[in-house]
Amino acid sequence: MNRYLFVIDYQNDFVDGALGFPGAEKLDEKIAAKVREYGKGHVLFTRDTHFENYLDTREGKNLPVVHCIKGTKGWEVYGETAKALAEVEAPGIDKLVFGMDVTDPATAAVLPETADEIELVGLVSNICVVSNAVVLQSKYPEATITVDAACTDSFDKALNEKVLDVLTGFQVKVINR
Repeated sequence: MNRYLFVIDYQNDFVDGALGFPGAEKLDEKIAAKVREYGKGHVLFTRDTHFENYLDTREGKNLPVVHCIKGTKGWEVYGETAKALAEVEAPGIDKLVFGMDVTDPATAAVLPETADEIELVGLVSNICVVSNAVVLQSKYPEATITVDAACTDSFDKALNEKVLDVLTGFQVKVINR
């Protein structure tokens, strides 16, 4: 079975850095365990990636908090999850916007050709997790897309709950393991 785990933006700046929030660090062990469970060849991860001109971008004008600047500690994957991703040699996808660009040659080169099941975990549920769930649903229209609510969160708990409901409306399976 073509089954894949996508770890979305579980980066230092979203856990304990510029846009970090209480509780984000609690996802680390659960996400790392899932990475190891899926194993080599079945895990990919994304990194929110910005540059020095971030504040001049549309996103930077709407969210004027410098974060995830490529090459900085804030851009790197957090904690035990980083170790697990290295262990399984998971390929990373640097994304410049909320959802990955599946037409970008560098991204397309690491994406699986087909997928039967895709599970998403990571941060932030109401921004990049939902965006990537929709992107992956479009890329793999016959795949079962799942988001594990126990492995995603948001700085805004109300929005986190709302987006989990919205995801079910997109025919994304929401689980809580």
